[in-house]
Amino acid sequence: MPEKVHGFLPTERLLDFESIVRIVSVLGRAGIEKVRLTGGEPLMRPDLPRLVAMLSRIGTVRQLAMTTNGMMLDESIDALVASGLTHVNISLDTLREPVFQQISRRDGLDRVLRGITAAVQSPLHVRFNALVLRGINLDDVIPLVRFARDQGVVIRFIEFMPLDADRAWSESQVVSGQELRRIVEQEFGALRPSSSIDVSQPSRDFQFVDGIGGIGFIDPVSQPFCKDCNRLRLTADGKFRNCLFGREEWDIRGAMKMGASDAEIYRIASDCVRAKFASHGISDSGFSPPERAMYQIGG
Repeated sequence: MPEKVHGFLPTERLLDFESIVRIVSVLGRAGIEKVRLTGGEPLMRPDLPRLVAMLSRIGTVRQLAMTTNGMMLDESIDALVASGLTHVNISLDTLREPVFQQISRRDGLDRVLRGITAAVQSPLHVRFNALVLRGINLDDVIPLVRFARDQGVVIRFIEFMPLDADRAWSESQVVSGQELRRIVEQEFGALRPSSSIDVSQPSRDFQFVDGIGGIGFIDPVSQPFCKDCNRLRLTADGKFRNCLFGREEWDIRGAMKMGASDAEIYRIASDCVRAKFASHGISDSGFSPPERAMYQIGG
C-alpha cells in the first residue's frame, strides 16, 4: 500500500519540496515576493521546516507565511522560526471548547491556545483568522476581539464561503463583514481605516481608536474583491489554480515530470493567470462550487 500523509493523498502524488522550490524560484523572477504555506493543515506535512528553510533561501522571497489551525504549532514554532518563517495566521473561531468541537469535530482548543502563546512570544508576525457562522459562533465575536486585543494581534473575520467539505454551505449562515463591524463598534467604538492598505489583500483592515490591536473583514460573498486579486495557488498535488472557486487546473507537476524547462513552467503559470475570472460568481444563479473543498485548495 502506498504511504499516505494524514489520510488524504499518497505521498507519491504530492509535489516534492525540490519541485516546489523550483516553481517558486521561477515565479520569483517574474515578481512574486510573498509565499504562503496553507492547507488543509501544513504542519501535517512531514519535515515542513526543511521546506521553509529551502524557500527562505530564495532571494526574491521577502515574506514567507503559513496559515495553520494551531494545534501543532507549540511543538513546531522554534524550528519554523529558525528555518526562516516570517508570518503566521492562526485559525481561531471560538474560545469555547464545545463550540470548538462543533466546528472542528475534535477537541483541542487548549492546544491551539498553547500554539498562540508560543507564536505571540516568537519573532513571527501573528494574525488570527475567524470564520463566523450564524447560529454557531456569532456570540464569540466580541470575546474573540477582546482576546486578540489582549494579545496585541490583528484579527480578521472571514465570511462563510461555499467551499466546505460537506457541501452544507447556506447563505443564511453567512454573517457579512458589515454586520460584524456594527457588532464590534457597538462594543469597542468606531473603527478607523488602517493607514497601510494593500489593495491586493482580500481584507479591509481597521484600527481601534485606542490604538490597541487591529481588525479586518474578508467579505468574498457580500463584497467580492476579485478585481484586485493577484493570488496564484499551487495545490499539494502540483496543480495551479487561479481562484478558490475556479474549476480549471493547470498541471505543473505533470509537465515537470515530462522535463519542463523554466520557461515552460513560467508559460503554464502565465496561462493560468491570464485565465483569471472577472468575478468568482458566488451570487450568480448558475454558480456551482468547485469539486475540491477548501482544505484541498489552500486559502
